[in-house]
Amino acid sequence: MGSIRVEQALVDGLGIVYRRAGSGTPLVLVHGAAEDGRGWTPQLESLSGEFTVVAWDEPGAGGSDDVPEGFGLADYADCLAGVIDQAVGRPAHVVGLSWGSTVALELYRRHPDRVTSLVLTGGYAGWKGSLPPEEVAARVEGVERMLDAEPGAFDPTMPGLFAAGPPPEHVPLLEAMARDVRPRSMGHALALMAEADLTDVLPTVAVPVLLLWGELDARSPVRVARQLERMIPGARLVLIPGCGHVTNLERPAEFDAAVRRFCRDVEGLESADGAR
Repeated sequence: MGSIRVEQALVDGLGIVYRRAGSGTPLVLVHGAAEDGRGWTPQLESLSGEFTVVAWDEPGAGGSDDVPEGFGLADYADCLAGVIDQAVGRPAHVVGLSWGSTVALELYRRHPDRVTSLVLTGGYAGWKGSLPPEEVAARVEGVERMLDAEPGAFDPTMPGLFAAGPPPEHVPLLEAMARDVRPRSMGHALALMAEADLTDVLPTVAVPVLLLWGELDARSPVRVARQLERMIPGARLVLIPGCGHVTNLERPAEFDAAVRRFCRDVEGLESADGAR
């Protein structure tokens, strides 16, 4: 286990903060909406004995600069590519949670040479690409109500994130991230999420893909995982029993074991390919 260091990359004029721990094969973690890189603290601690683990604060989150006007999904992906270049300098296993999975898929679309493999957990090909129109409309309405709340009443916590409520040991972490959410940035990301449809990317993915899902995920139900499994060539689906949407915090031991096993398998396949 390595110590966690907070570093900064400058990408297209934006200061992007990221946390880094360990050494070895690069593993880049992409958080969900209303979170920042602190949400990956258990993985920074547990996986850094085997990997160089990097967890960014996306633009508009944590310690990173605000989202510029007109910033699109492609810009998030380009910034992530820049962080990968500066933090590790070579292709990485990329893990995306929820909204972060949509960013990871856009990263693959635009910069496939930065991606060794993809782990999508509680993910979407964008809300438009994975959910019925009426569900997308309901979510957009819910986000708008949240953002219109009176000062002091804004609560960025989405319903249904955990199957049995947040794990007590992670409540302080969740509260700290919630206090630091910037409503404008969160609303901007979720507006992009609502309009995103990356289903055209799915059949083109030519790197190994793990779909790591909570069996009781209420935000991105298992049927979404099954859809991704059908559309991504060779994708592997693993369900974590009794787990909800935020798999890495609700069941970190099972999450970490699945990611570690998958990445080891990928590295073994690459070694075998290189030997032929």
